Amino acid sequence: MTKKRNINGLTLVELVVALIVTSIVVTAVVTLAYALDTANDFADDMSLKQAQIRFAALRVSDLIRHCKLVCYASTDEVVLWRADDKYMDGKINIGELVYIEAGALQDHLRLCEFDPSDSTAINPGSIGSLTTNWWSAYSGSVNYTTMIPECSNVQFGFDVFPALPTLASRLVSISYDVVENGITRQCQINATLRGRAGNLLDGGSIVSDDD
Repeated sequence: MTKKRNINGLTLVELVVALIVTSIVVTAVVTLAYALDTANDFADDMSLKQAQIRFAALRVSDLIRHCKLVCYASTDEVVLWRADDKYMDGKINIGELVYIEAGALQDHLRLCEFDPSDSTAINPGSIGSLTTNWWSAYSGSVNYTTMIPECSNVQFGFDVFPALPTLASRLVSISYDVVENGITRQCQINATLRGRAGNLLDGGSIVSDDD
Protein backbone atom coordinates (compact mmCIF):
# COMPACT_ATOMS: atom_id res chain seq x y z
CA MET A 1 0.00 0.00 0.00
CA THR A 2 1.42 3.44 -1.01
CA LYS A 3 2.04 5.87 1.80
CA LYS A 4 0.48 9.28 1.36
CA ARG A 5 2.71 12.39 1.77
CA ASN A 6 1.87 14.69 4.66
CA ILE A 7 0.68 17.84 2.89
CA ASN A 8 1.64 19.93 5.92
CA GLY A 9 5.31 18.88 5.90
CA LEU A 10 8.34 19.41 3.69
CA THR A 11 10.50 16.86 2.00
CA LEU A 12 14.26 16.95 2.48
CA VAL A 13 14.74 18.21 -1.08
CA GLU A 14 12.31 21.07 -0.55
CA LEU A 15 14.03 22.00 2.70
CA VAL A 16 17.44 22.07 1.01
CA VAL A 17 16.09 24.20 -1.84
CA ALA A 18 14.53 26.62 0.64
CA LEU A 19 17.81 26.90 2.52
CA ILE A 20 19.71 27.57 -0.73
CA VAL A 21 17.26 30.26 -1.80
CA THR A 22 17.38 31.85 1.66
CA SER A 23 21.20 31.84 1.58
CA ILE A 24 21.22 33.51 -1.83
CA VAL A 25 18.82 36.21 -0.64
CA VAL A 26 20.75 36.82 2.58
CA THR A 27 24.05 36.98 0.67
CA ALA A 28 22.56 39.48 -1.77
CA VAL A 29 21.26 41.65 1.06
CA VAL A 30 24.59 41.56 2.92
CA THR A 31 26.48 42.39 -0.29
CA LEU A 32 24.17 45.30 -1.01
CA ALA A 33 24.48 46.58 2.55
CA TYR A 34 28.28 46.37 2.35
CA ALA A 35 28.30 48.19 -1.00
CA LEU A 36 26.11 50.96 0.40
CA ASP A 37 28.26 51.24 3.51
CA THR A 38 31.42 51.43 1.41
CA ALA A 39 29.85 54.07 -0.82
CA ASN A 40 28.88 56.08 2.26
CA ASP A 41 32.44 55.79 3.60
CA PHE A 42 33.81 57.06 0.30
CA ALA A 43 31.33 59.93 0.30
CA ASP A 44 32.13 60.81 3.92
CA ASP A 45 35.87 60.68 3.21
CA MET A 46 35.48 62.93 0.18
CA SER A 47 33.29 65.38 2.08
CA LEU A 48 35.79 65.54 4.93
CA LYS A 49 38.74 66.14 2.63
CA GLN A 50 36.88 68.77 0.64
CA ALA A 51 35.93 70.55 3.87
CA GLN A 52 39.57 70.45 5.02
CA ILE A 53 40.74 71.81 1.66
CA ARG A 54 38.21 74.67 1.72
CA PHE A 55 39.01 75.57 5.34
CA ALA A 56 42.78 75.45 4.72
CA ALA A 57 42.47 77.63 1.63
CA LEU A 58 40.41 80.25 3.46
CA ARG A 59 42.54 80.30 6.62
CA VAL A 60 45.92 80.31 4.88
CA SER A 61 44.88 82.85 2.25
CA ASP A 62 43.56 85.15 4.96
CA LEU A 63 46.80 84.89 6.94
CA ILE A 64 48.95 85.67 3.93
CA ARG A 65 46.82 88.54 2.65
CA HIS A 66 46.77 90.31 6.01
CA CYS A 67 50.33 89.62 7.14
CA LYS A 68 52.98 92.34 6.93
CA LEU A 69 56.08 90.37 5.97
CA VAL A 70 57.40 87.04 4.72
CA CYS A 71 60.29 86.64 7.15
CA TYR A 72 61.68 83.28 6.08
CA ALA A 73 60.84 80.66 3.49
CA SER A 74 61.88 77.37 1.96
CA THR A 75 60.22 74.80 -0.27
CA ASP A 76 58.40 73.28 2.72
CA GLU A 77 57.67 76.21 5.06
CA VAL A 78 57.10 79.93 5.31
CA VAL A 79 57.21 82.31 8.29
CA LEU A 80 54.79 85.22 8.34
CA TRP A 81 54.82 88.30 10.53
CA ARG A 82 51.10 88.83 11.04
CA ALA A 83 51.43 92.50 12.08
CA ASP A 84 52.40 94.61 15.06
CA ASP A 85 49.12 93.50 16.58
CA LYS A 86 50.01 92.11 20.00
CA TYR A 87 51.94 94.83 21.79
CA MET A 88 51.96 97.69 19.27
CA ASP A 89 55.56 98.37 20.25
CA GLY A 90 57.01 99.01 16.81
CA LYS A 91 58.87 95.67 16.80
CA ILE A 92 58.48 92.12 15.55
CA ASN A 93 57.59 90.00 18.58
CA ILE A 94 57.86 86.21 18.66
CA GLY A 95 54.16 85.96 19.48
CA GLU A 96 53.34 87.76 16.22
CA LEU A 97 54.96 85.12 14.00
CA VAL A 98 53.25 82.12 12.43
CA TYR A 99 54.72 79.23 10.44
CA ILE A 100 52.91 77.44 7.66
CA GLU A 101 54.80 74.19 7.24
CA ALA A 102 54.67 70.80 5.56
CA GLY A 103 57.17 68.77 7.57
CA ALA A 104 60.26 66.95 6.37
CA LEU A 105 58.14 64.45 4.42
CA GLN A 106 55.93 67.18 2.94
CA ASP A 107 52.89 65.13 3.92
CA HIS A 108 50.74 67.61 5.85
CA LEU A 109 49.89 71.29 6.08
CA ARG A 110 49.74 72.93 9.48
CA LEU A 111 50.12 76.22 11.31
CA CYS A 112 52.70 76.69 14.07
CA GLU A 113 52.19 79.63 16.39
CA PHE A 114 54.07 80.80 19.46
CA ASP A 115 52.74 81.86 22.83
CA PRO A 116 50.82 85.08 22.11
CA SER A 117 51.68 86.39 25.55
CA ASP A 118 55.40 86.32 24.71
CA SER A 119 56.45 89.87 23.89
CA THR A 120 60.11 89.12 23.13
CA ALA A 121 61.26 91.26 20.20
CA ILE A 122 63.35 89.56 17.53
CA ASN A 123 65.37 90.53 14.48
CA PRO A 124 64.26 89.00 11.14
CA GLY A 125 67.84 87.89 10.61
CA SER A 126 67.55 85.40 13.47
CA ILE A 127 64.52 83.61 12.00
CA GLY A 128 65.17 80.20 10.47
CA SER A 129 63.58 76.83 9.89
CA LEU A 130 61.24 75.61 12.59
CA THR A 131 63.22 72.37 12.93
CA THR A 132 66.37 74.24 13.97
CA ASN A 133 64.62 75.30 17.21
CA TRP A 134 66.03 78.83 16.85
CA TRP A 135 62.82 80.05 18.49
CA SER A 136 63.57 78.21 21.75
CA ALA A 137 65.78 81.14 22.77
CA TYR A 138 62.69 83.37 22.65
CA SER A 139 59.68 81.17 23.39
CA GLY A 140 59.10 77.98 25.33
CA SER A 141 56.31 76.47 23.28
CA VAL A 142 54.75 76.13 19.84
CA ASN A 143 51.05 75.55 19.23
CA TYR A 144 50.24 73.37 16.22
CA THR A 145 47.03 73.49 14.18
CA THR A 146 46.81 70.83 11.48
CA MET A 147 44.97 72.10 8.41
CA ILE A 148 45.31 69.08 6.12
CA PRO A 149 46.55 65.92 7.88
CA GLU A 150 46.90 63.66 4.84
CA CYS A 151 48.45 65.05 1.67
CA SER A 152 51.69 64.76 -0.26
CA ASN A 153 54.20 66.69 -2.34
CA VAL A 154 53.58 69.99 -0.54
CA GLN A 155 55.56 72.77 -2.23
CA PHE A 156 55.89 76.46 -1.41
CA GLY A 157 56.56 79.06 -4.10
CA PHE A 158 57.19 82.82 -4.08
CA ASP A 159 57.42 85.63 -6.59
CA VAL A 160 60.69 86.67 -4.99
CA PHE A 161 62.36 84.06 -2.84
CA PRO A 162 62.61 85.73 0.57
CA ALA A 163 66.15 86.45 1.64
CA LEU A 164 67.64 89.06 3.86
CA PRO A 165 67.97 91.94 3.61
CA THR A 166 65.17 92.45 1.06
CA LEU A 167 62.37 90.13 2.28
CA ALA A 168 60.59 91.34 -0.83
CA SER A 169 58.15 88.52 -1.54
CA ARG A 170 54.49 89.47 -1.89
CA LEU A 171 53.01 86.37 -3.52
CA VAL A 172 52.92 83.02 -1.69
CA SER A 173 51.83 79.85 -3.48
CA ILE A 174 51.27 76.47 -1.80
CA SER A 175 50.55 73.36 -3.86
CA TYR A 176 49.85 69.83 -2.62
CA ASP A 177 48.32 66.54 -3.69
CA VAL A 178 45.38 64.77 -2.06
CA VAL A 179 43.90 61.36 -2.85
CA GLU A 180 40.12 61.11 -3.19
CA ASN A 181 38.57 57.73 -3.96
CA GLY A 182 41.87 56.47 -5.30
CA ILE A 183 42.41 59.48 -7.57
CA THR A 184 45.23 61.95 -6.91
CA ARG A 185 44.19 65.58 -7.24
CA GLN A 186 46.46 68.62 -7.09
CA CYS A 187 45.33 71.61 -5.07
CA GLN A 188 46.82 75.07 -4.84
CA ILE A 189 46.55 78.11 -2.60
CA ASN A 190 47.67 81.49 -3.95
CA ALA A 191 47.58 84.70 -1.95
CA THR A 192 49.25 88.11 -2.11
CA LEU A 193 50.23 90.38 0.78
CA ARG A 194 48.02 93.44 0.72
CA GLY A 195 50.27 95.66 2.82
CA ARG A 196 53.88 94.53 2.94
CA ALA A 197 55.79 96.44 5.64
CA GLY A 198 59.35 95.46 4.78
CA ASN A 199 60.18 99.03 3.79
CA LEU A 200 59.32 100.13 7.33
CA LEU A 201 61.84 97.90 9.06
CA ASP A 202 65.28 98.85 10.23
CA GLY A 203 67.05 96.07 12.12
CA GLY A 204 63.74 94.55 13.12
CA SER A 205 62.11 97.74 14.34
CA ILE A 206 59.41 99.73 12.58
CA VAL A 207 60.73 103.15 11.66
CA SER A 208 57.50 104.60 10.25
CA ASP A 209 53.77 104.21 10.62
CA ASP A 210 53.23 104.91 6.93
CA ASP A 211 52.63 101.64 5.05
